[in-house]
Amino acid sequence: MSTKFSKTAAFTATFAAAAILLTACSGQSATPGESESGSSLSGAVTADGSSTVAPLAEAAADFFRDIEPGVNVTVATSGTGGGFKAFCAGETDISDASRPIKDEEAAECEANGIGYTEIVIANDGLAVVVNPENDWADDLSVEQLNKIWAPESEGVVLSWADVDPSFPDVPLALFGAGTDSGTFDYFTDAVNGEEGAIRADYSPSEDDNITVQGVAGDPGGIGFFGLSYVEENADLIKAVTVEGVYPTVETVQDGTYTPLGRPLFIYVANASYTDKPQVKAFVDYFVSEAVTIAEAALFVPLTDEQITVASEELATLG
Repeated sequence: MSTKFSKTAAFTATFAAAAILLTACSGQSATPGESESGSSLSGAVTADGSSTVAPLAEAAADFFRDIEPGVNVTVATSGTGGGFKAFCAGETDISDASRPIKDEEAAECEANGIGYTEIVIANDGLAVVVNPENDWADDLSVEQLNKIWAPESEGVVLSWADVDPSFPDVPLALFGAGTDSGTFDYFTDAVNGEEGAIRADYSPSEDDNITVQGVAGDPGGIGFFGLSYVEENADLIKAVTVEGVYPTVETVQDGTYTPLGRPLFIYVANASYTDKPQVKAFVDYFVSEAVTIAEAALFVPLTDEQITVASEELATLG
């Protein structure tokens, strides 16, 4: 199952109503293909990167298509790291990222003459999920998560009873993000204290839907991915509380869901924004309607303070 298919299904019910609201609120002409200036835009906008951010970018692209049908916005999902490789090589206009750009990635962009602007576009919580049959691990501490996922646990912590003696002797089945994913970087840093530090005997995938299927198919299953996938797959998996806090819009925004709450980013190539009218129009739209788009795509929207900062970052591109 592709990410796009799954996420499209998740926000289809709200899409039409939100599109009408966006058109009315933005004062856009109802004439298909006509921009605010009255001219029809065309051309391509290319984005690549995080599988977590991709559904958000796809929602923005779907909404934008109703306003500018002549613009072809494509969203690929090679993972945050893979997205930055393409972006810093000058192959894309936008890099979707679930973590900030690394120093070595920034250096690669600089070496290739790729100037960029970082914009926080939404928020997300990394959810820890288990199989619905799991009735013993409703709350996990960071220490317990570390015991499950730490590199030194490989071959040692093999069942839930190894995590906590009060848990049943049910074999662990571990699923999670692949190494090119910003979700992988964020989770391993938050839980294991170092990016990339994780036991090797888990099932990795850049497609979060594969993680859903893995956890749903094994009573001892446990995995991690973006909060929006929990809401979308509530009948297949269940999220646990971490340190007593359940991942929700409110707990992510107010910072109480720690250490697994995080911002999500788009990186915009400055030259694409200034030289390609269709890229400028799409990015302007994405930022100006970020809250509505996030809600439609089942993400945690920006706070008022974050909206102000995103608008200020966008202004530096103009």
